Amino acid sequence: MKIPPYFAQWESATSVADFISGRDPATDPLWAGSGAASVEEYALWAGHLCGMACLKMFMAARGRLHPIQYFRRAVEAKGGYVTLPNGDIRGLIYAGAVDWLAEQGIPARTLLDLEAADIAPLLGEGRCFMASVHPTIRWPDRGEPPSRGGHLVLVFGQDEAGRLRFHNPSGDPPASQADARLAPADFARFFAGRGILLG
Repeated sequence: MKIPPYFAQWESATSVADFISGRDPATDPLWAGSGAASVEEYALWAGHLCGMACLKMFMAARGRLHPIQYFRRAVEAKGGYVTLPNGDIRGLIYAGAVDWLAEQGIPARTLLDLEAADIAPLLGEGRCFMASVHPTIRWPDRGEPPSRGGHLVLVFGQDEAGRLRFHNPSGDPPASQADARLAPADFARFFAGRGILLG
């Protein structure tokens, strides 16, 4: 199995804990690597790009490495993100990502009403699953999440112990970023039963 490279949704992956604790993304010294036109654009979007980080990882594994804002702009143009009149950002809207991938010649489809145990059989042959989970999946030992969904992680395989292997764009601590592993029963506590099958 080829493991996709890891990227956080913030450019400074080592500072994810600070950003999720409220640090201003505009203080990220690596912001320009995102492809944002300005630090203000970077700060506006960084907290919304878990899905684009997953897409960046998946595409990089296929030899197509681009800054995260490249993917955001492309998917936004397909309706994958909507900026509301009050400035709030709605998305990721899965159909926008699926439509953009289709234009790239990459099959993708939205899947609903899944169980965590259904994910592993979907994988293989370069396929990954962008799974909707609660962001507290980064701390699986801290009890039950208040809800399911609201964040996206990239599931790419299953280990010998049957645990799902995934990259979390906002993992904290670092061990929950790249190649994090959870048994399907534990993953299920956070999983909203939906996502995008890539490839």
